Amino acid sequence: MTETRTVEADPPWEGLHGHELYAACVHAARAGDRNAMNRLVAELTPLVWHVARANGVEASTAEDVVQTVWLALFTNLAKVTEPRALAGWLITTARREAQRSHGRKPSPVPLTDEMAESMPSGHPAPEAEALRADRDRLLWQVFTRLPERCQEIIRLTVLAGRAEYRLVAEALRMPHGSIGPTRGRCLKTMRELLETEGGGA
Repeated sequence: MTETRTVEADPPWEGLHGHELYAACVHAARAGDRNAMNRLVAELTPLVWHVARANGVEASTAEDVVQTVWLALFTNLAKVTEPRALAGWLITTARREAQRSHGRKPSPVPLTDEMAESMPSGHPAPEAEALRADRDRLLWQVFTRLPERCQEIIRLTVLAGRAEYRLVAEALRMPHGSIGPTRGRCLKTMRELLETEGGGA
């Protein structure tokens, strides 16, 4: 009995992080360990949610997407051939489900304070709301002109935040250390495009 408690208190994924954690949880979940399933859900649901919202679905629909994605995973656990690449599988599945429910219509990427600060705005300040709406519209137009990889990196890092760079790296199969510099280059390209658009307006 004492040994059983020790195993429960120290599951095989204890102390692991990133893809090693996901792989250990997937293997344990395949053996019927519900704690492993719960750990995966707690660890990766925010990422699935962000991907759904980034693909333009409403909050209520995003909840349905999240449930569908987890149901698909736990129904097909035996078919997951690369447990270490679980984050990428979840992102791909979430994107597909969101696009299916949304009719594949694009939606503006949410504008955070961090992105707003990095974007130049030559507008005067009297009517802030109208100007912000115009800036958001222009930002989205420029965003859709970026390479697909830049769009993915900006979507995931802006939505998930810097603390989740490791998930973005795993999902996009990029070195963790390259996410920040690549994101910086993508934002620089956005600034240049915005300056060009603004100059021609």
